[in-house]
Amino acid sequence: MTNGNRLPGATHLECTATGERVESERLVGLSPAGKPLFARYDLEALKGRFTPQAVAPRRADLWRYEEVLPVRDRSHQVALGEGWTPLIDAPRTAARLGVRRVWVKDEGQNPTGSFKARGLGMAVSRALELGARELALPSAGNAGSAAAAYGAAAGLPVHVVVPKDTPAPILEEIAALGADLQLLDGLITDCGKVVRRGVEEHGWFDLSTLKEPYRVEGKKTMGYEVFEQLGGRLPDAIVYPTGGGTGLIGMWKAFEEMERLGWIGAERPKMFTVQAAGCAPMVRAWERGEDHAETWQNATTYAAGLRVPGAVGDFLILKALRESGGGAVAVPDHVMKEWVEKLGADTGVFAAPEGGATVAAIPALMKKGLVSADDEIVLFNTGSGLKYVGMTPVD
Repeated sequence: MTNGNRLPGATHLECTATGERVESERLVGLSPAGKPLFARYDLEALKGRFTPQAVAPRRADLWRYEEVLPVRDRSHQVALGEGWTPLIDAPRTAARLGVRRVWVKDEGQNPTGSFKARGLGMAVSRALELGARELALPSAGNAGSAAAAYGAAAGLPVHVVVPKDTPAPILEEIAALGADLQLLDGLITDCGKVVRRGVEEHGWFDLSTLKEPYRVEGKKTMGYEVFEQLGGRLPDAIVYPTGGGTGLIGMWKAFEEMERLGWIGAERPKMFTVQAAGCAPMVRAWERGEDHAETWQNATTYAAGLRVPGAVGDFLILKALRESGGGAVAVPDHVMKEWVEKLGADTGVFAAPEGGATVAAIPALMKKGLVSADDEIVLFNTGSGLKYVGMTPVD
């Protein structure tokens, strides 16, 4: 299957809106239609060889799934220990919520303390392999520190543009990791405009969410891991805090790949998006039955990762919610904080507000009849609560 350091990599890239094929062996952003690109693999050739049994004894990080990842040369795998985060049984939280079983996938144990390590580790690795010389991205916080870390490990300069009210520990982290840090009075969407100017004027390669094809490939490994860590099955439901939504989109892609590889059948978890009441474009679009989400005006929440007023992958998020029989719900900041404390007392996990939001979502989802008392649910804590020390709810 592999030859020395060489791996199969992707056969091509595919536009998620039109299906158009795009060459994978050059630096590329969005498709010609202006939509996200997915990496596609020769899964038929891998079937029967890339199996759970073959993967089981491998290294305990996301590179255990290297056959369905885009990096072709192992020497370009920029690794800091990302992935294979613990899936923690939370019986006291399950009892508190009144559901059969709750697991917490603790992404706060990744390098730089968040799930962003998966996507940025993959994107930086692939950018390095394809010859990028300078990287940039707008961030609500954690993506910036992950980009800084992996850029430093790869020896590539990184420009990070963040809102000036980004949590102070994250700003300290980005600066300590050697990135060029710019603070802006505005939202992540405003930061994106600064990055676009840098791309046009200085030739930076843009690592923005879903505006290059490979962050989603790192995030999809969460789906493979949940399957392995549950002993070769998927849960009834996955609750995911959604800003740009790359992780939810990635897991939905992973389940499709896993079925084609013969790891699973047609079964899928119900996928649920949770957003902040002060910034809930996906929830609004889902409730209206729309395929795209309008930009949320005057976005406010102390959960920095959820303060994303518009997402380029909105149609992919909404498609996954509907195809899975899932849904979307918004929760106020003060309720997130309450559940951060309850989850901590129940499990020993100090969750980020986004992680608290996933627990806070369960009563609302049960009230709507979307989650039942018989369900086994995986909640994603996407970052460490240490990143948010000193931040207070805005409602």
